[in-house]
Amino acid sequence: MGDWVRVCTTGELLPGEYKAVYDGDTPIAVFNIDGELYAIEDICTHDGGELTGGIVDGREVECPRHGARFDITTGVALTPPAYEPTAKFPVKVEDGVVYTRDDRWD
Repeated sequence: MGDWVRVCTTGELLPGEYKAVYDGDTPIAVFNIDGELYAIEDICTHDGGELTGGIVDGREVECPRHGARFDITTGVALTPPAYEPTAKFPVKVEDGVVYTRDDRWD
């Protein structure tokens, strides 16, 4: 099992905001959607661009490069040109600090 990566404090990630971190070589975006925290790989499966910086609308993020949309809560690709989901990761909060990790290889 991999180590958890510190993202930020809960006070630094307010509803509607996101933070990006790396777990090794894996970019992870952690989103606060209405007080719930979700983490997905910060990669558009269409062309490998970052999702962060794109428009967040409800529970969706739009890739700023070509407009593919992803469900932040599941990583599912919702619109072309992306057809494959991006990875979803666990999030935990301990003592007011938000953590995530790439658990795909556990």
